[in-house]
Amino acid sequence: MADLQNKVELAGKPKPTYFFNRSLSMYPTPMDAPQKPRFQASIDHQANSFKKFYNSIETVRSASSSFKGKVKKLCSFFETEKPVSRNPDESKSLTVKLRPSKSMALSKSMAPDFRILSIRLPGTDDRIVVYFTSLRGVRRTYEDCYAVRMIFRGFGVWVDERDISMDSAYRKELQSVLGEKSVSLPQVFIRGKYVGGAEVIKQLFETGELAKILQGIPTRKPGYVCEGCGDARFAPCVNCSGSRKVFDEDEGMLKRCSECNENGLIRCPDCSC
Repeated sequence: MADLQNKVELAGKPKPTYFFNRSLSMYPTPMDAPQKPRFQASIDHQANSFKKFYNSIETVRSASSSFKGKVKKLCSFFETEKPVSRNPDESKSLTVKLRPSKSMALSKSMAPDFRILSIRLPGTDDRIVVYFTSLRGVRRTYEDCYAVRMIFRGFGVWVDERDISMDSAYRKELQSVLGEKSVSLPQVFIRGKYVGGAEVIKQLFETGELAKILQGIPTRKPGYVCEGCGDARFAPCVNCSGSRKVFDEDEGMLKRCSECNENGLIRCPDCSC
């Protein structure tokens, strides 16, 4: 009877939970472990958080100090040595006059005057002639040619554009006029007089001299595009249809077309100057 009564009493008591209980290693039951007051636990928690915050600040300070040291080392590496103090007489004798660079001197003394140049292009006294290339093999050359063409189109003047990549006869013509075999592009002639390349045209445009030079040049309508060639200045040959060959009935054989160039093209009859 006593054993039955003990079993009933033990069944009525709640069983202690031992799952993830850190006090199990020191105390037989969690109820026997001493518990801190809630106020004391909150103070300990705040103290621990303050210590962590202070430690993080110290690490940031140490990192910033090391970073500053590295920056100082880099600055000292790139800095030049301070000049040694000299006597005033010696400093006067060691002074060097700075000369302007080529780009600075070009705007004043080296600016060419196209009116005194003796190179002339016959038969072009009433127009602007631009020798250029439409191929993009050399990026710098293509960009210079495009820039010069856009400058003249901005003024709305009529330009005789001669693409040497479309007709090799233009290259030979330019070489014979300038007297040189290797010629850079673009090259500009205004009223039959040789002006120069892209750098000269850009300089004249920036200084405002190009607008004065172009006075009296025939203009074109804004937004005008040739319907025959689309401003390509060339069209397929009508005689051979661009094949560069024609049939000779008298001899009964094919011959080279004499009216087109090596690419089977002719100057556009609608927009050719």
